[in-house]
Amino acid sequence: MNYHVEVHFSGEPLVLLHGFTGSSVNWGPFLKEFKSYQVVLIDMLGHGRTDSPTQSDRYHMDNVVEDLKVIFEKLNLDSVNLLGYSMGGRIALSFSAKYPGFVKKLILESSSPGLKRMEEREDRIKKDRYLAEGIVKKGVEAFVNDWESIPLFQSQLQLPSEIQSLIRLQRLSNTKIGLSNSLIGMGTGSQSSSWEQLPLLKMPVLLICGELDTKFCEIAKEMDEILPFSTISEINRAGHAIHVEKPRMFGKIVNEFLISETAYKKKEAKPYDN
Repeated sequence: MNYHVEVHFSGEPLVLLHGFTGSSVNWGPFLKEFKSYQVVLIDMLGHGRTDSPTQSDRYHMDNVVEDLKVIFEKLNLDSVNLLGYSMGGRIALSFSAKYPGFVKKLILESSSPGLKRMEEREDRIKKDRYLAEGIVKKGVEAFVNDWESIPLFQSQLQLPSEIQSLIRLQRLSNTKIGLSNSLIGMGTGSQSSSWEQLPLLKMPVLLICGELDTKFCEIAKEMDEILPFSTISEINRAGHAIHVEKPRMFGKIVNEFLISETAYKKKEAKPYDN
């Protein structure tokens, strides 16, 4: 399996994981912002210039987590700062839960530990499979047209038209097999819940959400009550993709978190209760 991986600069490693329909291109504007780190950009399976295998099982979250571990080992990285957005955040959290010794600090933007109840997961699996079938039948452009119209991304309509066009072109550069199998293999429904692992994560965690994205801000607040070492940054007048809508604020918050020595230990971390 061939992954597209870019390594920029030198210093303490900072790995950036993009969201669904995204690629490492999305992080290009932040290279100067994070130039004091060894920035590692990865196109996730089925996205960008990484392979898009035809077997949906290959995209299962457990397999992608193992792929990350192999990539880090090939790059001789035994400790990384890990940042993930949306799908990339779910991957980053899953990796941190399985290999906590690899992760120095964890940054989750608009991310979730998955669905708690089996009924929710089964319902989401059906919806993801329906979407996946639609991508294969109608093609990437028809899917992107629908994807851009969902409420999650309506706040992006306020962005300059040239930025919206660049985001759209990047989404359209993906393949229908890659996007379809990503939904089936590592969608929110097929992903195992990580809620029970949250109390065990001892690294500092930064949870970033946009004020207009109320669903993921509520998830972030619930995660913050369970994580032993965490803090939340809720960004005003931003939606799901804070790094796109408020890039300067996003870069500033991430940099401050990375250089901070604060452990963010709460007096009473709430135990996970299913």
